[in-house]
Amino acid sequence: MARNLFAQNEGSEETLVKFCEIPAGKSGDCFVLLSDKQRAETRDGKPYYRCQFRDLKRTATSMIWNDSSWFEACDETWEPGQFFQLRCRYSENQYGPQIDIERIREVNDADRAAGFNPADYLPASRFDTAAMYGELCEIVTKEITEEPLQELVLKILQDHEEAICEYPAASRNHHAYRSGFLEHVLSVTKTAVYLAHKYREYYQEMSPPLSISLVVAGAILHDIGKLEELSAQPHGADYTAAGRLIGHILLGRDLVRDYGKQIDNLNPETLLRLEHIIVAHQNLPEWGSPIAPHTPEALLVHYADDIDAKFQMIAFALGEKTADDAEFTSRQNPLRRSIFRGFGEVKD
Repeated sequence: MARNLFAQNEGSEETLVKFCEIPAGKSGDCFVLLSDKQRAETRDGKPYYRCQFRDLKRTATSMIWNDSSWFEACDETWEPGQFFQLRCRYSENQYGPQIDIERIREVNDADRAAGFNPADYLPASRFDTAAMYGELCEIVTKEITEEPLQELVLKILQDHEEAICEYPAASRNHHAYRSGFLEHVLSVTKTAVYLAHKYREYYQEMSPPLSISLVVAGAILHDIGKLEELSAQPHGADYTAAGRLIGHILLGRDLVRDYGKQIDNLNPETLLRLEHIIVAHQNLPEWGSPIAPHTPEALLVHYADDIDAKFQMIAFALGEKTADDAEFTSRQNPLRRSIFRGFGEVKD
């Protein structure tokens, strides 16, 4: 039987450390969350697993080979979202942060009684959720002056308030944590408001004039289909069947179209333009949009969305711990590029 448990203490007390504080080349006992488990095969056809363990500040990979002591337990019982106490040796190489597991067992009630708290390992937005939601609704009432469109947006926000406040914005890459969806949408909307007012003033003779109401509505609803594309889990977000087979762009367009039927006096062209913002917000087919932006409102929402996602990626890459003298970050980030830190300590 695989050794998936170890006896606590074994005659001496364990000294627990934070997973993120284990130095490279050293071993330590810590609590971790299993955030991902992927089965694959070697060239010889032998199965193995690539597991990712993390706390709030570090994610590292453990390769569970078929001749490992942990393979049977990993294959049969380990599931993403489970918490474990383990002893591991931490290292860093060209493939990123790695751990070799020396001992492992699932967290139990005794750990919780001793102070282990799952919430300490689940990343969340650093901003207050209620405040973000309230600010988003205030923007709707202030900036969307076309009343039927305002009614549409507020109804969607109110009907989906719980999910909007809790969901991550993605399964990985950007804002992939609790309330990340709301944080991203609010940030995109605030950028879009600024751009809409700026270019409305710059190009006053444009016909038809830029619609600030549409820009704001599109910014708020551009990712609304993610509430059906994703399934929020303790370890992050998984894709639903609809998410894999259809995707958030079409799911969002359908949701907005269905709500539009419930709003009296909603201009059909306004609804069409709003649908276009949603389906065009990722700009390119390889990014998921069936059509590029063909209206000024869609163009502004696309760039507001794109800059927010990419800036969050670069900010998080710069937030990763590296050697004190490292001029560049690792390439192990969603942008797949090393970000320049500078020649030494950067002072404001």
